This record gives sequence, structure tokens and C-alpha cells, in this order.
Amino acid sequence: MLRKFFLVTLFVMSLSLCAFAQSDESSSAVSHAPAAPSASASGPLPPTFPKAMFFSLAMLAAGVAIGLGALGVGVGQGLSVSKAMEAIGRNPEAQPKIQTLLLIGLAFLETIVIFALVFALILIFASPQGAML
Repeated sequence: MLRKFFLVTLFVMSLSLCAFAQSDESSSAVSHAPAAPSASASGPLPPTFPKAMFFSLAMLAAGVAIGLGALGVGVGQGLSVSKAMEAIGRNPEAQPKIQTLLLIGLAFLETIVIFALVFALILIFASPQGAML
């Protein structure tokens, strides 16, 4: 499971770094229309900072946020289910109460992944370079 997680994370990172590696200068050289003024020239970044690099780093941060959030929650859910099964095995009469508390706890744990997803989506779509999508 951990090996699969690392492979998927590595794949997402490599896609985000390679897909947006082309700089604006080379893309404007292909088009025959006059180049519009760059939005980053008046923005918070210096004009020499490549847009593609910023966008690639935002993609990388989004992938790491989702990956670490899912990894932590997966471990936490596994441990909590394991302990709940041990408790039910020791005291089968308490199964309904343990099961109810377990499901509520798992729902709270799952919100962490949802927050990580929201954070990743903000990094991708609300960044100053979101127009590149």
C-alpha cells in the first residue's frame, strides 16, 4: 500500500513538473500575434520568475498536501478500526456503542482529507497563475 502511494505521488509530481516546463518566451515565439503584457510584471513576483515554475511548484504542493493528508488519515483509520475490533472481541455486548463511536470518529478523520483536498484545489485554481489551466 505504501509503495503504491509513493508511486502515485511520484507520478503526479513528475506530471506537474514536466507538463508546465515550457516558458512564456518560447510559447509566444510560436504565435505570430504581438505578445500581450505579462500579468506577472505588475504582480507580486518579479518579472524574471517563470510562470511555469510557479505553477509547477503549486501543483507539487497540492500533490504533497493531498498525499500526506490521505496517508495520515489512512494510518489513523486503520489504527482506530483495529482498536475497535479488539474492543469488540474482548466485550461483544458493547458492540453497538463501540460501532457508533467508531463511525463518528471515522467521519471526523475523513474531514482531514476533505480539508487537504480543498487546500489543494485552492493552490491549483486560486493561484495567480490559475489562468494557465
